[in-house]
Amino acid sequence: MSRIKPYLKAMRPIQWAKNGFMFIPLIFDAKLTNLPALRMTVLGFIIFCLLYSGIYLFNDIIDREADRLHPKKSSRPIASGQIKVKSAWIVSITLVAGSLAAAALLKFEFFLTALIVVLINVLYTFWLKKIPLIDVLTIGILFVLRVIAGVILITVKVFSPWLYLMTFMLSLYLGFGKRRSELISLPETAGQTRVVLNGYTLDLLDQLITIVSSVTIMAYSLYTFSGPTLPGNNFMMLTIPIVAYGIFRYHYLIQIENAGGAPEDILLKDRPLRLTLITYGIAVLIGIYLI
Repeated sequence: MSRIKPYLKAMRPIQWAKNGFMFIPLIFDAKLTNLPALRMTVLGFIIFCLLYSGIYLFNDIIDREADRLHPKKSSRPIASGQIKVKSAWIVSITLVAGSLAAAALLKFEFFLTALIVVLINVLYTFWLKKIPLIDVLTIGILFVLRVIAGVILITVKVFSPWLYLMTFMLSLYLGFGKRRSELISLPETAGQTRVVLNGYTLDLLDQLITIVSSVTIMAYSLYTFSGPTLPGNNFMMLTIPIVAYGIFRYHYLIQIENAGGAPEDILLKDRPLRLTLITYGIAVLIGIYLI
């Protein structure tokens, strides 16, 4: 078990929560109770989790020297030497190849989406993550591809474009918030551990965060007005304040608490944010499935 533990850590299971965006089409197309659709989405989710674990290993192999200069990333299994580079390559290639093969068996269009995810991540690791603005925009595209993968798996007839826009803007919001946290927490070595931080300033990031958070709320609000699969009683409009508060709370955390370095950690540790997500989930279930 002690030999397996470093590999499990390197696979970053806490990051698998990001693949939860694949469930957006299932939930908002009112197919959560459709067992075949639920089964396809769950299988796709598992495949994407293993795929991204392979990608994380690949990224850690390439970035191992820079990670050793980072106070937290230096403890990663590959950077710290707990996993040999050769072994990491074997596991990474196995996970990526196996996930692509499983995706092809599930659905050809899903396989193509997974392949595009791999190609974009390779470009991101070697090039795109070093370009200011493009680095975060690439992250946004990868989140949208998760939603697209979810749409493909259950064959949604009409999927609101506002949900695509909301996903894209929300991911930019989280991405710029993470860059801000990194810039603050590593004022002297930020450019060494992540080259792209040399192209950002706190003022610029604060302006970008304000812009994308505003558009996120607007996109979601427009979805509640015009979502093609929503009930005609406008109940979902009542969830707008919940979404707004969640974004405001996160904004408070990155501005006042200087958090944001790991969005998944904030969601797990911040009680008001957790309660907001639970409240929102209950409201959505009521609005789409019970009324």
